[in-house]
Amino acid sequence: MSEPAGDPTIPPSAVREQPVHARFPDIRPRRLRRIGWGALTAAALASLALAFVPSPYVVEVPGPTFDTLGETEAGPLISIEGAQTYPTEGELRLLTLAWLGNPERPLTWVEVAQAYLDPSDSIIPMDTAFPPQRSIEESNEAGRIEMQNSQQAAVAAALLHEGHEVVSDVRVAGVIPGAPADGIMREGDRILTVNGETAYDVWSIRQSIAAVDGPTTFEIERGGERSTVEVTPLVEGEERLVGIYPSNEFTFPFEVDIELPDVGGPSAGMMFALGIVDELTPGAMTAGTEWAGTGTISALGDVGPIGGIVQKMHGAVDAGATHFLAPVENCAEVAGRVPEGLTVFAVDSLDDAITAIEAVAMQADTSSLPTCGSGGDS
Repeated sequence: MSEPAGDPTIPPSAVREQPVHARFPDIRPRRLRRIGWGALTAAALASLALAFVPSPYVVEVPGPTFDTLGETEAGPLISIEGAQTYPTEGELRLLTLAWLGNPERPLTWVEVAQAYLDPSDSIIPMDTAFPPQRSIEESNEAGRIEMQNSQQAAVAAALLHEGHEVVSDVRVAGVIPGAPADGIMREGDRILTVNGETAYDVWSIRQSIAAVDGPTTFEIERGGERSTVEVTPLVEGEERLVGIYPSNEFTFPFEVDIELPDVGGPSAGMMFALGIVDELTPGAMTAGTEWAGTGTISALGDVGPIGGIVQKMHGAVDAGATHFLAPVENCAEVAGRVPEGLTVFAVDSLDDAITAIEAVAMQADTSSLPTCGSGGDS
């Protein structure tokens, strides 16, 4: 091997006249290139591996929509027997959400990143969508009971709005094992009052629990005997949970069936009620306009907030709706995020929703009606 440049045994002229790269093999640059490419390859492989590592998130996306004035594969969504009904027009669409990912099949980071780029998708923590203390089966069961309660409350709200008599009864449909109410309340208990307030429906129970910062007092009836029990709620975020599944049991003057398989949760309540009112009243409430909306409903017609309203607005646009009903309490989420071409009216009750629909149907001035912004404006 030749001596290094600058060694005393090599004349200085040799160093000047003979370029270094001509005297030494190009070992170091090639080595550096190999190291550089190796590092890049390792980084790429690490990134690729990380991309397919399960993430702690789920993605909330717009789900199917259903016209409460129309039909599903199971038949008419709303069927009324024993009362006069009238033809309808237009659409009153309820909206659903779908979750991509669950604790058993988590999403990869690649899938989460893709959702980040879509304004109609929302990324939420896995523990928020699926609380660790509740199994997927328990979550599904809770959603089923909430849907059942929502339908019953919607029928009650619609019939009360139309002047019919409704008898109410609220019972415990189930108790979550290990929850605060476990061992205190039982399935089948009739709930009479909550913190001194009459338990008219599930909505009123939740309102009464949320209103008191401390133990919740229930007056119940079990086996024909009345008693008072106290449960200290578990606080999760802004919710106070006692761990029971309350169930509405109403007695109606005629039969109203709502058929919507494989959909859970309470957020379709308002749209169910509107569909029932439209069928029970002469003339088409919408006058052919395509509406969509969301919101829980109490038996007394109060409209409450829901989750995933941005995704639901996108679902409404995809379904062809031009007008949207949103709970007042969701307006902060709606403002500035309304898809182009959608007008959003803010409602606090069933009466508010009917007023907005009839005003649009009559082509009346709607400027005085509360909105949550439209066409992407706040």
